[in-house]
Amino acid sequence: MSPASVNDNEVDIVIVVKDPDAKQVKIPEGFDVRVYTESDIVKVVGSSKAFLFSGYSSRYFGYLISNKKYIISIDDDCSPAKTKDGDFVDIVAYHLNNLKTPATPFFFDTLYDPYQKGSDFVRGYPFSLRSGVPCALSCGLWLNFADYDAPTQALKPDMRNTRYVDAVLTVPLKSMMPMSGVNIAFDRELVGPAMLPALKEGKVRWETMEDVWCGLVVKTVCDHLKLGVKSGIPYVWRNEKGSAIDSLKKEWEGVKLMEDAVPFFETLRLSPSSVTAEDCVVEIAAAVKERLGSTHAVFVSAAEAMAEWVKLWKAVRSLDH
Repeated sequence: MSPASVNDNEVDIVIVVKDPDAKQVKIPEGFDVRVYTESDIVKVVGSSKAFLFSGYSSRYFGYLISNKKYIISIDDDCSPAKTKDGDFVDIVAYHLNNLKTPATPFFFDTLYDPYQKGSDFVRGYPFSLRSGVPCALSCGLWLNFADYDAPTQALKPDMRNTRYVDAVLTVPLKSMMPMSGVNIAFDRELVGPAMLPALKEGKVRWETMEDVWCGLVVKTVCDHLKLGVKSGIPYVWRNEKGSAIDSLKKEWEGVKLMEDAVPFFETLRLSPSSVTAEDCVVEIAAAVKERLGSTHAVFVSAAEAMAEWVKLWKAVRSLDH
């Protein structure tokens, strides 16, 4: 694949958000790097909101603080995977190619992404839909440590993902998905406000379930605004991290809530007056509080956190001008 072209004002070289609980961050020389610590976080959002950006959620501060068009986020336990030919995957180029080529959410193409090199639309694909829509989110995959939830990891501790599938596809309209922040890229100008930390119980974070909630929000926003989401390449190699039993203890309450959350998002329809990602998030937050608030108190907290995130996003954006 030919590398996607990128301007300096579109992507930061490297932003590192240091988890307040981490002791040390080692950064190789030769990179244009901006490192943000707990004191930087407090300076921007205040001490009362700094807890939002600890642990897995430290990445969200990077989303908040960047002023670039495209954001590519890779977890610290990942490294470039290798293709079937043994070449290292150019993660940045693949993600940018996904974002800079249209998505096709309204009609499924059985040959994956028709905009990839060597591909095209299959017979019968409506010509009126072949121009596609802007792609706002690129969800990459990973090899080795598979993307399973804690119960599955506990039951199958030796299972690994070894299949490199050289393909990417558009997630169809109204299909929900369990997004992960381990290997993603998005267009900040289109959906930045929807990439948010919200699902937690007080200051207790359900780790990966927060990413899943964020994915449900951003997919709903994309469907409403007629934007696309892609899933597939690029791959990263993910090292083993943590204990499945420990994760199960942390996440189980959040896992159970998905049985209520997914049907809610599948049936949610936003109003025509919501024309930006900020509008959509505010409307979703109100619907969460109204329709899910009575089932579990955490949904009320999530709705409030979403509304506060939009205010915080606007406040930080105002500093750019």
